[in-house]
Amino acid sequence: MLLGDFHIHTTWSDGRHPLPEVVDLFGRSGHDVIAITDHVVNADSLLGKAAHGFRLSVTRDGWPAYRAEIERESRRAWDAYRMLVLPGVELTRNGLTGRSSAHALALGLDDFVSADGPVEEALARARDAGAVTVACHPNEQSEWFANTFYLWNRKDAVRELVHLWELACRWDLFPEVGRSGLAFLGNSDFHRAPHLWSWKTLLDCEKKPEAVLAALRRGRGLGLTRLHAPAPSPAPGPEPCEQLPAFARASA
Repeated sequence: MLLGDFHIHTTWSDGRHPLPEVVDLFGRSGHDVIAITDHVVNADSLLGKAAHGFRLSVTRDGWPAYRAEIERESRRAWDAYRMLVLPGVELTRNGLTGRSSAHALALGLDDFVSADGPVEEALARARDAGAVTVACHPNEQSEWFANTFYLWNRKDAVRELVHLWELACRWDLFPEVGRSGLAFLGNSDFHRAPHLWSWKTLLDCEKKPEAVLAALRRGRGLGLTRLHAPAPSPAPGPEPCEQLPAFARASA
């Protein structure tokens, strides 16, 4: 089984860590495959324009450099950790409420895909580009301000546009997704180091990019697991003699 995480952000959008640092964090913690999925935010709304103003989105002009760095780090990750790194984005359209907000991963992308226009059209563009599409955090989250219900509320209408739904995201589980019978996976929505220890996907396939993407596209043979941070090493205790009363230490 491969240990995977397919929802990871870097300083290319709103993550705290540059891409090489992210690769080292995941490689050293034993991951077999990850996907870099920085935000591509729509630019045709006020909220979207604000995100672009704060440089929280990969842009069409910036795509070649983004894709090139992922390719470089993919080679290094394999040489250093035998870990696969897949290219992707998080298509992002935020509204004033969770009901009008939608986030979707597009995994295995070689070409830029815009998030402008209706969400359904962005998903169709991603599918046409050969990406595996994933509906992100579709139900109520512990971080209420990040709720994105648009796709879940239209799950029947978008069924043919979405390969997978996040059943688990970071530290949250979404029971409604599990009860729905839809194909699912689990991810960290990584933005900073503590998010490393979170829900993950298990895949029964070869450790090759095409095999991983094929397994995700099928949506079968996938499992979930949650990683927990290693327990800190106990502080060194006193030497045995130091625990004895003073008179006993003198004679020890």
